[in-house]
Amino acid sequence: MTEIPTDYLDPRVLNKVARLELRARLVVEGFVTGMHKSPYRGFSVEFANHREYVPGDDLRHLDWKIFGKADRFVIKQYEEETNLRAHLFLDQSESMNYGHDGGMAKFDYGATACASLAFLIQQQADAVGLTLFDEKIEKQVPPSNTRASLGNLFGALEQAKTRKLKTKVGAVLHDLASQLRQRGMVMIFSDLFDQPEEVLKGLREIRSRGHDIVVFHLLDRDEVEFPFERMTLFEGMEQMPELLCDPKSLRDAYLAEIEGFAEAIRKGCLGQRIDYVRVVNSMPLDVVLTSYLSARSARAKRRK
Repeated sequence: MTEIPTDYLDPRVLNKVARLELRARLVVEGFVTGMHKSPYRGFSVEFANHREYVPGDDLRHLDWKIFGKADRFVIKQYEEETNLRAHLFLDQSESMNYGHDGGMAKFDYGATACASLAFLIQQQADAVGLTLFDEKIEKQVPPSNTRASLGNLFGALEQAKTRKLKTKVGAVLHDLASQLRQRGMVMIFSDLFDQPEEVLKGLREIRSRGHDIVVFHLLDRDEVEFPFERMTLFEGMEQMPELLCDPKSLRDAYLAEIEGFAEAIRKGCLGQRIDYVRVVNSMPLDVVLTSYLSARSARAKRRK
């Protein structure tokens, strides 16, 4: 695979690439390059069988337990499940429209992440679908592994816009839980600006139905650093009023609040065996994907 310039993976540069499909290809190409030396082979890596070792095989795949018992060199083989159904849930509420100066809005970052993962999953011949939501479900593309469906998914993301509505993650997840009849993977991209207990309740409903859930908690760089110094007029979002204040006087209390909010979600997810990935929209997307999927692959190997 031809190596691409790493600058293309910078969110600020990606934001200037007009076509979402092209952005997705750039991210996936960078992601695959980063994963090139990894034993990772897909979202659903399952142990298949053994075969005899031949010179040139990667020694990392040797089964040392069998060597110890039978004095034979054998290689572990894995296969990818071909019936994976992945559901991408993307928040398009008004708060997702925020982006720090010169950076990608959270929604654009999340849309690019969804497009990248959809492209990757479809390349594995697995089914992927999309749900856009704010206060309620706004648009759905049913899971499919066809090229035409992937085009519909890209089209839905291209046309999607944030709306001046509140985030109601908990209520939306409750509605979606009853729709997800076949077990699969659910990936949620949202700033989760809802009551933590409501978010976790909705996640628990989906998890109880046997789905594998990954929460990508999207936050803006300004939201986690609060870099403002001078008297600032903060524009209200999601029906909140404007606020004129001295940010220095609020900084410590604000940072404690946002950290407490994120930590409550993280702990709640871990308690339900749900993957929690905190993402700041200044992070290169290929790094986010590589880091998460490498960790997921390592966990799968430890369970063997």
